[in-house]
Amino acid sequence: MAHVLVTGAAGFIGSHTVDRLLAAGHAVTGLDNFRTGRRANLAAALAAPRFAFHEGDVAAPGALAALVGTVRPDAVIHLAALVSVQESMTDPDLNYALNVHATHLVAEAARLHGVRRIVFASSAAVYGDTADFPLRETTEKSPISPYGAAKLASEAILLGHGAAFGLTVRCQRYFNVFGPRQDPASPYSGVISIFDRRYRSGQGVTIYGDGQQTRDFISVHDVARANLLAATAPAVASGVANICTGRATSLLEVVGVFARHYPAAPAVVHGAPRTGDILHSLGAPAHADAALGFRAEVSVETGLGELIRTG
Repeated sequence: MAHVLVTGAAGFIGSHTVDRLLAAGHAVTGLDNFRTGRRANLAAALAAPRFAFHEGDVAAPGALAALVGTVRPDAVIHLAALVSVQESMTDPDLNYALNVHATHLVAEAARLHGVRRIVFASSAAVYGDTADFPLRETTEKSPISPYGAAKLASEAILLGHGAAFGLTVRCQRYFNVFGPRQDPASPYSGVISIFDRRYRSGQGVTIYGDGQQTRDFISVHDVARANLLAATAPAVASGVANICTGRATSLLEVVGVFARHYPAAPAVVHGAPRTGDILHSLGAPAHADAALGFRAEVSVETGLGELIRTG
């Protein structure tokens, strides 16, 4: 059994990761300041005897180091972040504080208190708008937002600490994550959670463009399992890995699944393509399999079915 500290524990991916760790028999300490996370996401975890929760801000000076020094985890899964590309563009200073400086504080807390492994929530945004598909870990990184740049900088910070101080660091480049607990009310939500909210309320959806744009949609359950493996599997080496399915799904295919569940919903409306939108994104999953033994198991149709049933 390992003891894992999860930052951003009350968030969408964080809460599913906590649940997965607990189900696997590990002890978990959660940290969140509820900027975007919700206490309700941790309802099951808070009833578990092997879970302890601390309300706090990773970016607050000394806060994380004090907590790590007290609880002495075996690993840290660092998910706390500014999660919005758009917000990183309107407030680059906040993006730096929450996505770069906070990562440095995680690295330093681990170094000072002997944590042996760090798992980091990186993003496919590090690749930018490239047509070199499928995107491999070796693909040139050309982020086109402060968010993507911060994720790439954070990878370098953590991997540098790992090499210098003997920590194992796994940087998880998540692709388009979807599933229960993703906040559909946020203007920064993924397209699937926005579609889900509109179909539930009897409204139609608007697709900007012809709907042939594709994404590598991955279930949050698979992402949580990838985090579990990265934090607890034996003999894991430092590195980066795409956390993806390796399968491209178009927006029209996604809408088709919703339409089968909501046959009375209004027809899809098509709007003009939006400037700056990436048309296609697809990851290569082979390295995650080789490094972690991770392969995505939940199909988009199965994951959408769960989301539609449970919310």
